[in-house]
Amino acid sequence: MSTTSGVNVLRYSALAFGVFYGFTHQRAITSSQRAAVAKKEYEHKQQLINKAKAEYTKSKSPAAAPTPNSGLNQDPTSPNFDFESYFEAVFEQKV
Repeated sequence: MSTTSGVNVLRYSALAFGVFYGFTHQRAITSSQRAAVAKKEYEHKQQLINKAKAEYTKSKSPAAAPTPNSGLNQDPTSPNFDFESYFEAVFEQKV
């Protein structure tokens, strides 16, 4: 009879250990999944914020004025290229 009760104690001890291990392992898996979901949600919100910031700066910045076609020769390899008129046109665009 003592061998049977020893075996039963061993069986129930193993069962209790298995239940405890399963419970703790499941908690670890669940918490890691929740952390991954929270991280993904945070990254999505951050992406939306960055997109909104870009749209706001795009809407608030002045549109680039089209450069008037004044017949200015902008090819530096051309023999008719004039540095002075080119630099004046560049400075006028920046102001």
